[in-house]
Amino acid sequence: MEWQQLTYFRTIARTQHLGRAAVELGVSQPALSRTIARLETEFGTPLFDRKGRSILLNRYGRALLARVERALQELEDAHKELTDIFHEESGTVALAFLATFGTWLVPDLMRGFQTQHPKMNFRLLQGPAPTLLSLLRTGDVDLCLASPRFEDPQVEWLPIGQEELFLLVPETHALARRRSVKLKDVADEAFISLKPGYGLRRVTDELCAQAGFKPRINFEGEEVATLWGLVGAGLGIAIGPRLPASAPGTPTAVPLSEPRCSRTIGLAWMKKRYLPSASRSFLEFIRARFKRSGLLDPRSSLGRA
Repeated sequence: MEWQQLTYFRTIARTQHLGRAAVELGVSQPALSRTIARLETEFGTPLFDRKGRSILLNRYGRALLARVERALQELEDAHKELTDIFHEESGTVALAFLATFGTWLVPDLMRGFQTQHPKMNFRLLQGPAPTLLSLLRTGDVDLCLASPRFEDPQVEWLPIGQEELFLLVPETHALARRRSVKLKDVADEAFISLKPGYGLRRVTDELCAQAGFKPRINFEGEEVATLWGLVGAGLGIAIGPRLPASAPGTPTAVPLSEPRCSRTIGLAWMKKRYLPSASRSFLEFIRARFKRSGLLDPRSSLGRA
């Protein structure tokens, strides 16, 4: 059995389609068919059920896949570890983060870290919470700055602080000049929010439940920037982080006095996966930076956090 055979098997098992697997791997379909045939001969049992152009893992294939995933992960971790040993003072931090952190939190952390580790670099990816969790699980990134905590027992979580959330209203809204507002006072308003499953949507639903109502969602999106734009256009109100800079047409952020609204920001990584030295160094930098978690504000310097 060869490492390449196991890699092919894993890709076919994930796509469950020889054509798509062939394109992804850059090989021919006959080569993949021969690989599967050799594996089935070696193990003495069929691993897939054929249904038209699709091939579905059977019970034997699922049992093998669990072992193959662990074996390939060990090999990938070994490669990372050997690379770490060879490049002890350099390396790349593979970091994913929510897009809203890209204007204040991530640049400040990168600047502080590279002051201490000038030879280390970053590979950055951003997206909504479901995408971040997927990137973490597949190993495309080693660390992830997110909120709220991922509901996955395989993910480790280091809370670093609270980010205040505001009632976002159009500039012309009757509440735009208020110093603060109670969330229950806007129970009858139309809300704009992210789709179910997104972190900010979960927080919005929980806060509204605390205030005694279920929000009437007028529009569901996938990006906070879209949420800001729709609120600014007068299409509804929202709960979200303060905008890092104001411009004509952007929403007004009104503080919420009841309940107190915030979300926990944390750093996440996979519990049982090897963490490369660069990412370990960044993790320790974060630990030292935020020993005492407090309120994080995009308008303030994290150097004073």
